[in-house]
Amino acid sequence: MDVKDIFAILTKAIVEGDSEQLVGLVKQAIDKVDPLEMVEKGMAPGMTEIGSKFGEGQVYLPELLMAAEAWEEAMKIIKPRLIETGASMKKQGTVVIGTVQTDIHEIGKNILANLLTTAGFDVHDIGCDAPATKFLNKAEEVQADIIAASAIMSTTVPYQKDIIDLLESKGLRDKYVVMVGGGVVSQDWADKIGADGYGELASDGVQVAKKLISQKKGA
Repeated sequence: MDVKDIFAILTKAIVEGDSEQLVGLVKQAIDKVDPLEMVEKGMAPGMTEIGSKFGEGQVYLPELLMAAEAWEEAMKIIKPRLIETGASMKKQGTVVIGTVQTDIHEIGKNILANLLTTAGFDVHDIGCDAPATKFLNKAEEVQADIIAASAIMSTTVPYQKDIIDLLESKGLRDKYVVMVGGGVVSQDWADKIGADGYGELASDGVQVAKKLISQKKGA
Protein backbone atom coordinates (compact mmCIF):
# COMPACT_ATOMS: atom_id res chain seq x y z
CA MET A 1 0.00 0.00 0.00
CA ASP A 2 1.51 3.33 -1.03
CA VAL A 3 1.16 6.60 0.83
CA LYS A 4 -1.66 7.92 -1.37
CA ASP A 5 -3.67 4.77 -0.66
CA ILE A 6 -3.12 5.25 3.07
CA PHE A 7 -4.34 8.85 2.89
CA ALA A 8 -7.42 7.76 0.90
CA ILE A 9 -8.32 5.08 3.44
CA LEU A 10 -7.80 7.51 6.33
CA THR A 11 -10.16 9.95 4.66
CA LYS A 12 -12.76 7.25 4.03
CA ALA A 13 -12.55 5.98 7.62
CA ILE A 14 -13.16 9.48 8.98
CA VAL A 15 -16.14 10.03 6.69
CA GLU A 16 -17.61 6.69 7.72
CA GLY A 17 -16.83 7.29 11.39
CA ASP A 18 -14.98 3.98 11.49
CA SER A 19 -12.75 4.37 14.55
CA GLU A 20 -11.54 0.79 14.44
CA GLN A 21 -10.29 0.99 10.87
CA LEU A 22 -8.83 4.45 11.36
CA VAL A 23 -6.93 3.62 14.52
CA GLY A 24 -5.72 0.32 13.07
CA LEU A 25 -4.29 2.00 9.99
CA VAL A 26 -2.73 4.80 12.01
CA LYS A 27 -0.97 2.24 14.20
CA GLN A 28 0.33 0.40 11.12
CA ALA A 29 1.48 3.54 9.33
CA ILE A 30 2.79 5.70 12.17
CA ASP A 31 6.38 4.52 11.69
CA LYS A 32 6.26 4.73 7.90
CA VAL A 33 4.30 7.89 7.12
CA ASP A 34 4.91 11.40 8.37
CA PRO A 35 2.33 11.90 11.16
CA LEU A 36 1.64 15.50 10.15
CA GLU A 37 0.86 14.37 6.61
CA MET A 38 -1.49 11.72 7.97
CA VAL A 39 -3.43 14.50 9.65
CA GLU A 40 -3.29 17.08 6.88
CA LYS A 41 -3.63 14.83 3.81
CA GLY A 42 -5.62 11.93 5.23
CA MET A 43 -7.77 12.82 8.20
CA ALA A 44 -8.44 16.55 7.71
CA PRO A 45 -9.94 16.08 4.23
CA GLY A 46 -12.25 13.48 5.74
CA MET A 47 -13.45 15.93 8.38
CA THR A 48 -13.92 18.60 5.72
CA GLU A 49 -15.99 16.17 3.63
CA ILE A 50 -18.20 15.03 6.49
CA GLY A 51 -18.65 18.64 7.58
CA SER A 52 -19.76 19.62 4.08
CA LYS A 53 -22.18 16.70 3.91
CA PHE A 54 -23.63 17.70 7.26
CA GLY A 55 -24.06 21.27 6.07
CA GLU A 56 -25.86 20.04 2.95
CA GLY A 57 -28.14 17.73 4.91
CA GLN A 58 -26.63 14.54 3.45
CA VAL A 59 -25.65 13.24 6.88
CA TYR A 60 -26.90 14.03 10.36
CA LEU A 61 -25.47 14.75 13.80
CA PRO A 62 -24.82 11.10 14.79
CA GLU A 63 -22.60 10.61 11.71
CA LEU A 64 -20.78 13.86 12.45
CA LEU A 65 -20.16 12.84 16.04
CA MET A 66 -18.88 9.41 14.95
CA ALA A 67 -16.39 11.11 12.63
CA ALA A 68 -15.26 13.41 15.43
CA GLU A 69 -14.85 10.47 17.81
CA ALA A 70 -12.78 8.61 15.22
CA TRP A 71 -10.61 11.70 14.80
CA GLU A 72 -10.02 12.02 18.53
CA GLU A 73 -9.13 8.33 18.92
CA ALA A 74 -6.59 8.56 16.09
CA MET A 75 -5.10 11.76 17.50
CA LYS A 76 -4.36 9.97 20.78
CA ILE A 77 -1.81 7.96 18.79
CA ILE A 78 -0.62 10.68 16.45
CA LYS A 79 -0.23 13.60 18.85
CA PRO A 80 2.58 12.10 20.98
CA ARG A 81 4.52 11.35 17.80
CA LEU A 82 3.95 14.90 16.57
CA ILE A 83 5.27 16.23 19.86
CA GLU A 84 8.35 14.01 19.54
CA THR A 85 9.09 15.05 15.99
CA GLY A 86 8.26 18.67 16.71
CA ALA A 87 10.37 18.98 19.82
CA SER A 88 12.94 21.02 17.95
CA MET A 89 10.35 22.87 15.85
CA LYS A 90 10.54 26.62 16.13
CA LYS A 91 7.58 27.93 18.08
CA GLN A 92 5.33 29.92 15.78
CA GLY A 93 3.33 31.73 18.44
CA THR A 94 0.63 31.31 21.08
CA VAL A 95 -3.05 30.93 20.22
CA VAL A 96 -6.19 31.05 22.34
CA ILE A 97 -8.97 29.28 20.47
CA GLY A 98 -12.60 28.66 21.29
CA THR A 99 -16.19 28.62 20.07
CA VAL A 100 -18.15 31.75 20.93
CA GLN A 101 -20.88 32.25 23.50
CA THR A 102 -24.06 30.13 23.15
CA ASP A 103 -22.47 28.02 20.38
CA ILE A 104 -21.61 24.43 21.37
CA HIS A 105 -20.11 23.26 18.06
CA GLU A 106 -16.49 22.17 18.44
CA ILE A 107 -15.51 19.89 15.55
CA GLY A 108 -14.07 22.54 13.24
CA LYS A 109 -12.44 24.32 16.15
CA ASN A 110 -10.88 21.08 17.37
CA ILE A 111 -9.48 20.29 13.94
CA LEU A 112 -7.89 23.73 13.66
CA ALA A 113 -6.50 23.46 17.19
CA ASN A 114 -4.85 20.15 16.32
CA LEU A 115 -3.46 21.47 13.04
CA LEU A 116 -2.11 24.61 14.71
CA THR A 117 -0.39 22.47 17.33
CA THR A 118 1.24 20.32 14.68
CA ALA A 119 2.35 23.48 12.87
CA GLY A 120 4.30 24.64 15.91
CA PHE A 121 1.82 26.89 17.71
CA ASP A 122 1.24 26.75 21.46
CA VAL A 123 -2.54 26.31 21.53
CA HIS A 124 -4.86 26.96 24.47
CA ASP A 125 -8.37 25.65 23.79
CA ILE A 126 -11.05 27.28 25.97
CA GLY A 127 -13.81 25.04 24.61
CA CYS A 128 -17.26 26.11 23.47
CA ASP A 129 -19.91 28.58 24.67
CA ALA A 130 -17.11 30.99 25.58
CA PRO A 131 -17.99 34.66 26.22
CA ALA A 132 -15.65 37.42 25.03
CA THR A 133 -14.24 37.88 28.53
CA LYS A 134 -13.09 34.26 28.63
CA PHE A 135 -11.14 34.71 25.38
CA LEU A 136 -9.51 37.88 26.71
CA ASN A 137 -8.74 36.55 30.18
CA LYS A 138 -7.03 33.47 28.76
CA ALA A 139 -5.14 35.53 26.19
CA GLU A 140 -3.84 37.80 28.94
CA GLU A 141 -2.95 34.81 31.13
CA VAL A 142 -0.86 33.02 28.50
CA GLN A 143 0.34 36.17 26.69
CA ALA A 144 -1.20 34.99 23.44
CA ASP A 145 -0.41 36.35 20.01
CA ILE A 146 -3.64 35.20 18.36
CA ILE A 147 -7.26 34.92 19.47
CA ALA A 148 -9.18 32.53 17.19
CA ALA A 149 -12.97 32.49 17.52
CA SER A 150 -15.28 29.99 15.83
CA ALA A 151 -19.02 30.42 15.24
CA ILE A 152 -21.16 27.92 13.36
CA MET A 153 -24.64 29.47 13.52
CA SER A 154 -25.90 32.79 12.17
CA THR A 155 -27.27 33.56 15.63
CA THR A 156 -23.84 33.28 17.23
CA VAL A 157 -21.56 35.12 14.80
CA PRO A 158 -22.28 38.51 16.46
CA TYR A 159 -20.37 37.22 19.47
CA GLN A 160 -17.20 37.27 17.35
CA LYS A 161 -17.65 41.03 17.07
CA ASP A 162 -18.07 41.20 20.85
CA ILE A 163 -14.50 39.97 21.25
CA ILE A 164 -13.14 42.75 19.06
CA ASP A 165 -15.35 45.33 20.79
CA LEU A 166 -14.07 44.16 24.18
CA LEU A 167 -10.44 44.41 23.08
CA GLU A 168 -11.07 47.92 21.77
CA SER A 169 -12.81 49.00 24.99
CA LYS A 170 -9.81 47.79 27.01
CA GLY A 171 -7.28 49.46 24.71
CA LEU A 172 -5.89 46.03 23.78
CA ARG A 173 -6.96 45.70 20.14
CA ASP A 174 -3.45 46.16 18.77
CA LYS A 175 -2.04 43.58 21.19
CA TYR A 176 -3.78 40.61 19.61
CA VAL A 177 -4.32 39.19 16.16
CA VAL A 178 -7.98 38.14 15.88
CA MET A 179 -8.99 35.31 13.55
CA VAL A 180 -12.57 34.23 12.88
CA GLY A 181 -14.04 31.19 11.18
CA GLY A 182 -16.95 28.76 11.15
CA GLY A 183 -19.67 27.45 8.91
CA VAL A 184 -21.56 30.71 8.34
CA VAL A 185 -18.59 33.07 8.61
CA SER A 186 -17.28 34.76 5.47
CA GLN A 187 -14.48 37.08 4.46
CA ASP A 188 -17.04 39.88 4.17
CA TRP A 189 -18.09 39.35 7.78
CA ALA A 190 -14.48 39.26 8.95
CA ASP A 191 -13.83 42.55 7.14
CA LYS A 192 -17.02 44.10 8.51
CA ILE A 193 -16.14 43.45 12.16
CA GLY A 194 -12.48 44.32 11.74
CA ALA A 195 -10.99 40.85 12.23
CA ASP A 196 -7.39 40.36 11.12
CA GLY A 197 -7.89 37.00 9.43
CA TYR A 198 -10.42 34.47 8.20
CA GLY A 199 -10.13 30.87 7.06
CA GLU A 200 -12.84 28.95 5.25
CA LEU A 201 -11.30 25.59 6.16
CA ALA A 202 -9.19 24.47 9.10
CA SER A 203 -6.18 24.02 6.81
CA ASP A 204 -6.69 27.59 5.57
CA GLY A 205 -6.65 28.76 9.18
CA VAL A 206 -3.14 27.42 9.71
CA GLN A 207 -1.78 29.33 6.73
CA VAL A 208 -3.59 32.50 7.79
CA ALA A 209 -2.21 32.17 11.32
CA LYS A 210 1.34 31.75 10.02
CA LYS A 211 0.99 34.78 7.76
CA LEU A 212 -0.51 36.98 10.49
CA ILE A 213 2.02 35.98 13.12
CA SER A 214 4.85 36.68 10.69
CA GLN A 215 3.41 40.13 10.00
CA LYS A 216 2.99 40.80 13.71
CA LYS A 217 6.54 39.82 14.57
CA GLY A 218 7.84 41.84 11.64
CA ALA A 219 5.94 44.94 12.71
